[in-house]
Amino acid sequence: MENLKPPPHRWTFFRAGGLTQVLIRNGEDITHLSELDPKLWAILSAPTKGVRFDARTLELMDTDRDGRIRVPELLAAIQWTVALLKNPDDLLLDRPDLPLSAIRDDTLEGARLKSGAQRILLNLGKNSADTITLMDVADRAAIFAQTRFNGDGIVPPHTAEDPDTQSVIENILASVGGETDRSGKKGVSRAQVDAFFREAQAFSDWWALSEQDPAILPLGPATPAAVAAVRAVREKVEDFFARCRLAAFDPTARKPLNPSEADFAALAAEPLSLSKEAAARLPIALIEPDKPLPLSGAVNPCWAEPLKRLRDIAVIPLLGTEGETLSESEWQEINRRLAPFELWQAGKKGQAVEPLGLDRIRSILSGPTRERLMKLIEKDLELAVENSQIESVEKLIRYQANLNRLIHNFVNLSDFYNPYRDEIFRLGRLYMDGRACDLCLPVEDITRHSAMATSSRIFLAYCELSHAATGQKRIICAAVTAGFAETLWVGRNGIFIDRDGRDWEAMIVKVVESPISLKEAFWYPWKKIAEMIGDQINRLLSQKQEAAIRATTATVEQTAQTVGAPQPGGTAATPPKPTPPRLEGVALASSVAAIGIAVGLIGSAVGSLVSLISGLPLWKILLGIAGVILAVSGPSLLITYFRLRARDLAPVLNASGWAVNGRIRMTMKLSQEFTREATLPSGSRRRLTDPYADRRLGQNLFWIALALLVAILILWRRGWYNPYLTPALQVHRPPPPAASP
Repeated sequence: MENLKPPPHRWTFFRAGGLTQVLIRNGEDITHLSELDPKLWAILSAPTKGVRFDARTLELMDTDRDGRIRVPELLAAIQWTVALLKNPDDLLLDRPDLPLSAIRDDTLEGARLKSGAQRILLNLGKNSADTITLMDVADRAAIFAQTRFNGDGIVPPHTAEDPDTQSVIENILASVGGETDRSGKKGVSRAQVDAFFREAQAFSDWWALSEQDPAILPLGPATPAAVAAVRAVREKVEDFFARCRLAAFDPTARKPLNPSEADFAALAAEPLSLSKEAAARLPIALIEPDKPLPLSGAVNPCWAEPLKRLRDIAVIPLLGTEGETLSESEWQEINRRLAPFELWQAGKKGQAVEPLGLDRIRSILSGPTRERLMKLIEKDLELAVENSQIESVEKLIRYQANLNRLIHNFVNLSDFYNPYRDEIFRLGRLYMDGRACDLCLPVEDITRHSAMATSSRIFLAYCELSHAATGQKRIICAAVTAGFAETLWVGRNGIFIDRDGRDWEAMIVKVVESPISLKEAFWYPWKKIAEMIGDQINRLLSQKQEAAIRATTATVEQTAQTVGAPQPGGTAATPPKPTPPRLEGVALASSVAAIGIAVGLIGSAVGSLVSLISGLPLWKILLGIAGVILAVSGPSLLITYFRLRARDLAPVLNASGWAVNGRIRMTMKLSQEFTREATLPSGSRRRLTDPYADRRLGQNLFWIALALLVAILILWRRGWYNPYLTPALQVHRPPPPAASP
């Protein structure tokens, strides 16, 4: 019979924020994710850094160690986890612990993993536990603290049962070092054992050379001390005999080869000490032709003790003389007899084990300790397969607890659109300018990030964060989706609360401008009109003030010239004491004049407005006012509306390292979730009296009077006051045109 292919899995999709996404309903959906076309995934890859997610889980999933989680890696993690769980629906529970009964034991891998989990609990003394948690596998040292063998191939001293083997392990640790095993104790592996015995054998073979050649140790065990005594004075003795030979060659050289009076004068100028370097540099004894070196008596005091050791340890034992003096030929004989030892010493091997001593080293080499150690290591490695399941147990616990959340931030973005859950790419909340911005992402390179994120058409504030307690600094990008943009500028300070509850100082270092809200778009034209009127009034005031100052200056100069001209009597009139011009008065007069002009313009505008609407019914007046408001704010609102609808979070996420598979529209309702403006709590009382408010009585009275005047004029034009006015002041409306027959 022909094999029939199973029917394709039936998926359910949902729509949120204009984005169609797959709905994860149960474990079966998760099991079949490998069959879902990647074009329907929300995310194709995500960074392992800068996300609010369990870092160890991401580390286990990132098999190629490139710092990113891609679709194949997520699918591999899902496939591995589903194969080890009896019920894939357990992934939807987000459980922090793993019941042993949930692990499949009908497969080889599942049985091994379950056995490993049981051994962990057994080592921790939890024989009756039926669940295992991350706390159980987190402390590897606690798991293996009470066990002799743990499968890592490292044996601490307590692993051996006999004291001799324990002592050898301690010798190895002291000589060539060791490694820390899973119990947290120092032990030795096969590599350390092999290195120790190589060093020990090399040291033993090196000593065997001296035993085979008597010339190497002419004084037996005392030879090293004799060589040390010779080396201590070799340079000075060679110097002495060389000087004596020069003095024998030419007697005139004797005086300059000995210390001069000036040399001793230089020494006398400072505190004397036999350990002083200047005194030690003097010849070891007085220089005379063909003179033997005295080993006591008239010698440089700095070298008296080394010469005494040379005589007692080397000269007398090697030459058999009294040792009061040493000729040059005797000196050469001593060096000749000690040369084999120095040559042998230069080829020393096995220095790492030398502190143990030759007898202990040869005792270890001749005993069965090496074979015992290798057996212990092999026995420990027999548990390697079983105990290596610890990492697999940890991996399964973390995947069961965290995979569901990752899927809902990768396959779809349901956590992003769920007000009761937090997606993994948000870092915290930024408080600034009476607003709380929740959509904050990490940034490494501001220039690169802003260049990519500009196409999102979202107002972005790049902030530098600093933590005073730790000295840490970081950069974030905050999306601002409510309020006004004019109150956000470079240098403005705020506070950032991360997802761990730590507070950071925040300062804006760069902004990417874009429309924020319809409220801002509504008031923008009116603010521009107000700025234009203010600029015109300021310009008019400035012109009037400058004209008044120029006129006053010209008058003062003309008066000064008239007073200073010669009088008929031949003498110049004494000029009166000039009174400085009162610029304050001039400025005040020009200001009053400008205000008068402005009031006149306003009055004319009001009169024209009254004439226009006086004959209209109330609904037409209100409709006209609405039309004016729509004409001014309508274009700005319309343009901003389409710009706000075009906002897309995908470029911002892409700039932060996410490979987003499509658009992530920032709808009006969604934007309200990410930036909230300050509001008073419900039920609060509000006192509107401000004792420090600026007094605006005159300004308020002016606007009230103007409003009353407009109302009176409108009512007068509509004929409401006709019964109370004379015929000359009454307003008569023309009769309506007669209907045509």
